[in-house]
Amino acid sequence: MSFRLRVVALVMFIAVTATAATAWLTLQQASREFDRTVSASAEQQALITTGLADFARTRGGWDGVAERVRELSLQTGQRIQVTTVSGAVVADSDVLAGAAARAVTGPPLLVDPRPTWQPLPKNDTSIGSKTVLLASWEYRIGLHLASCLAKAGIGVRLADDRLGIPVPIPVAFSARSKACEVESRAQVTLDRDPAFEHELQACDANRSGQTVPCLQDAFSRAVGAYAPAQMRVYVGAAEQPRPRLPVKSIVLTAVVVALTAVGASWLLSRRVLRPIGALTAASAQVGDGRLTERVPVRGHDELAGLARSFNRMADSLQRSEELQRRMISDVAHELRTPLANLRGYLEALKDGVLPPSPELFESLHDEAVLQQRIVDDLQDLALAEAGALTYQQTRLDLGELVATCKTAHAALAHASGVTLTVESTGPRWVHADPDRLRQVIGNLVRNALAATAAGGTITLTVAADGDRHVVRVADTGSGIAEADLPFLFDRLWRADRARGRAGQGTTGSGLGLSIARQIVADHGGTIDVVSVLGVGTTFTIRLPAA
Repeated sequence: MSFRLRVVALVMFIAVTATAATAWLTLQQASREFDRTVSASAEQQALITTGLADFARTRGGWDGVAERVRELSLQTGQRIQVTTVSGAVVADSDVLAGAAARAVTGPPLLVDPRPTWQPLPKNDTSIGSKTVLLASWEYRIGLHLASCLAKAGIGVRLADDRLGIPVPIPVAFSARSKACEVESRAQVTLDRDPAFEHELQACDANRSGQTVPCLQDAFSRAVGAYAPAQMRVYVGAAEQPRPRLPVKSIVLTAVVVALTAVGASWLLSRRVLRPIGALTAASAQVGDGRLTERVPVRGHDELAGLARSFNRMADSLQRSEELQRRMISDVAHELRTPLANLRGYLEALKDGVLPPSPELFESLHDEAVLQQRIVDDLQDLALAEAGALTYQQTRLDLGELVATCKTAHAALAHASGVTLTVESTGPRWVHADPDRLRQVIGNLVRNALAATAAGGTITLTVAADGDRHVVRVADTGSGIAEADLPFLFDRLWRADRARGRAGQGTTGSGLGLSIARQIVADHGGTIDVVSVLGVGTTFTIRLPAA
């Protein structure tokens, strides 16, 4: 399967799965919300019945219950209808809202405002007929008091008495509430009901441990004639249509999202694969040897960065190929001339054209030494670039090493009329191979001697630079052109092309600076150059301090 099809399939799978899961969760959540809207929850039912029962207890009856029904309907969001036990409608939230009354649904809820005792031990001897008789009288007084306070617009709250029966009391006491209390106690008398009293006495005489339940039943029947009537409450409406879920819209949305994801993935794959295809074609061309092939770069994203990297790689390969060809050409040129000289002199000696002499043999020896140097430099460079160049590192003083290099080249400097000096500020210890570092510094000194005219100066400086020690080789020679500086450390780049003294032959292989850079890098250091044409050149070596 191609990359494009894999991308499209993956994106399609993710999009369809995510869309289907979202649609399913939306349907489930919507169903729960609709179910919650259509039918009243248990909490709402309890809130409605408790609110209506407390209303009757705090008002002493059902007068004005319509306003309370309106409040509960707005609070719960439910349609509420209150009827008597016989079915007469007392209040309906539909009618109160100015709409037609809808048919009721489901079984009604019973609202019973009659008082009940809190649970008491069945054998509680502190509860007797007199207690119940007084509780019945107090309850009737409380009903009258609640009605009086409600008519006076005084707030009422419920408080439980000793038996746990809710008793209405004013929220704030005032002269008017005191008047209602006096009026209630004056109008509600303790009537003598022989049947009730006989029933209470029978409960007192009960010795089976059922005295308290007997008194509770008697109390309920006695206050039933005075308490507000029971009411039935219907919550909801039969005609209320069940909200219809937008299934088609959800499915259509899911399909549109899936198609959009597929189209986007297709476009994305094209956007990704087009530059990848160009890279593939270009890499095939480069693999076939056409190193001039490049890919177009568009934009600044990751693919554009990949294209730039490929072009840089191709440029590097092309430069490497050119350097390799030039290196082969330069090596052939370097070897051809001295070998031709050697062959010519040897053939002349063989044919007797030239007589053998010490001077001739010395010249032939110099030519052979030059070829040996070129071969040795090529071998050192190959080993260095392969990481196979061996080092015998030890702790050494750079100042002492530079002084040794000065001594080794003092004769050549004197013969060239160049002043060679050393500047050092104390010992500078490093871990390095002394022979390899002498090779590096010696190469720099020889190049400086080749570029410095008689009367010039070459200065070897040893100093500290933070956590590194520095060796500088500065000359007052011809300098190097700025355009040549980037190629100075390339293999077979002949530095003396730009800075050799007029009339002086060239004896370098063009490999010394490449070897020097590799040796310094293997020691964890760096080497760089600063030069001004006609003024001089300074090479700087930085090595980690020991």
